[in-house]
Amino acid sequence: MKVLVLGAGNMGLTYAEGMANSPFLNKRKLMIFDVSPQKTEALSTMAQFDAYDSIEECVPQADVIFIAVKPYHSQSLFDSIKPYINQDQLFVSLMAGVTINTIQAGLGVKKVIRTMPNLPAKVGKGVTSFTESKEVSRVELLTVRSLLDTTGESIHVETEQFIDASTGISGSGPAYVFYFMQSMLEAALKMGFSPNDSKVLVSQTFEGAVKLFNESNLTPEKWMDRVASKGGTTRAALDSMEDNNVKELIKEAAYAAFDRATELGKEK
Repeated sequence: MKVLVLGAGNMGLTYAEGMANSPFLNKRKLMIFDVSPQKTEALSTMAQFDAYDSIEECVPQADVIFIAVKPYHSQSLFDSIKPYINQDQLFVSLMAGVTINTIQAGLGVKKVIRTMPNLPAKVGKGVTSFTESKEVSRVELLTVRSLLDTTGESIHVETEQFIDASTGISGSGPAYVFYFMQSMLEAALKMGFSPNDSKVLVSQTFEGAVKLFNESNLTPEKWMDRVASKGGTTRAALDSMEDNNVKELIKEAAYAAFDRATELGKEK
């Protein structure tokens, strides 16, 4: 099986490296294409890649083609690769807001898998939701799932609506966490901690809390009850968040991302 990634930007390279460094490709080099000659030259020095700057050279060879360009570049990419594709190839989109129908129409193909990746894939802790057109076989779906799992975990969803919903939770979600971390960092600095100590306090708190959550069956609410005692410091903080409606504002933010993902799909 030959795998090709079109686009060596942030997300494309992340998934390319995950797949190329896994045993799944059975020591076969992963093909990667980018329009930037400088980037292609740099990629060509990496042992796990066959780097290309020519669409006509790499696209006809591939069995599975990952599309990892910016959504606004999708149509120009479709136009450039369409003469070189065939109906046996499987197309996997890492593009936000570009629907399966849009990809099928743009390329004139049937076998398409749409995904919602997220940034922690860069450190092997990603979560990728995915769904497929009806022409994709079960074997092909399992193959792509194995490829996606090289960057963390994947979840199969039944419809594209859940891809858009995943955008609001996992796709955009790391930014919400960073937003919360930034707020805590600023609070720590204001309290007089050094920048380094502030970073340690905040990062270890997040990492430890996530580990506790993952290694137990307790809900976040139950964990909050364990940390917060009546009349104590944690309860004061949680009461402040409740008084300021923080929980509802976070939910609204997630839905704002979901709604925007849906809008983007309709614009294509």
